[in-house]
Amino acid sequence: MDTHAQRMAELAGALSRRFERDGTHGTAIERLSILRASRPNEPLHVVHQPALCLIVQGAKRVLLGEELYRYDASHYLVVSVDLPLSGWVTQATPREPYLCLRLDIDPGEVAALSLRASDSAPASRSASRGLFLDAPCPLLLDAALRLVHLLETPEDIPTLAPLAEREILYRLLKSGHGGALRQLATVGSQSWRIARAIDWLKAHFTEPLRIEHLSREVHMSPSSLHHHFKAVTAMSPLQYQKRLRLQEARRLMLGEDVDAATAGFRVGYESASQFGREYHRLFGAPPARDSKRLRQRLGASPAP
Repeated sequence: MDTHAQRMAELAGALSRRFERDGTHGTAIERLSILRASRPNEPLHVVHQPALCLIVQGAKRVLLGEELYRYDASHYLVVSVDLPLSGWVTQATPREPYLCLRLDIDPGEVAALSLRASDSAPASRSASRGLFLDAPCPLLLDAALRLVHLLETPEDIPTLAPLAEREILYRLLKSGHGGALRQLATVGSQSWRIARAIDWLKAHFTEPLRIEHLSREVHMSPSSLHHHFKAVTAMSPLQYQKRLRLQEARRLMLGEDVDAATAGFRVGYESASQFGREYHRLFGAPPARDSKRLRQRLGASPAP
């Protein structure tokens, strides 16, 4: 067994012993969570916050706009800015479940560490995609192992977990895509401005989108905003806003038991038919049918 496989086997063993049930598990390390699945699942639509996702067993696919990413234990995934994603596990069995380590990324930590990693991974001048895959180096896996093993000694977490987290982030910055990650934390860069545009959209997604107003908010021309926004997110600002609206509408119907018309109105749609068409296009079923199916899958009683 090669060194990479040995480290992955050790990580899989440590996670399997500690996390025996499927689902997303928070841990005593605030930014660390563990995902486990014993069988392939349906696409899950989320707005994914900045994080490292390191699969140690199994495989997954992620859809960003029209772009499909496949990854497994040979490649980790980094999301460097809030992105509407669809993801589903493609390889998992009860004997060898899908296991993934997720470590949330703090942009402030990226900025603090950037100067120390700048010699080998200069920031790109152009905006870069806010999601990338890369092969984990042995030093990154060693730091991940130390972080996971800290779960066995909770008294050491306050002192040692921040050190392991910083090393993991440092290794990401030193990787071939480190320049793209660092640019998002570099004040005034194109990617930094797009991250600010995303923050604005998240705070105002129920309002009509006026590109000229958004451009002024982030100090870019409308054409530059559109170009760089698509470079980072693989979609236009309007498409991004639609994803936010539709995912929030789905949450409202499932979590707050509101009907489709009310959900569509609350997220900013003026036309119920337009809401229904766009919802069906994204989720594969009309709003009411999709909500009922999700309730049944989660074991909840369907709304009357």
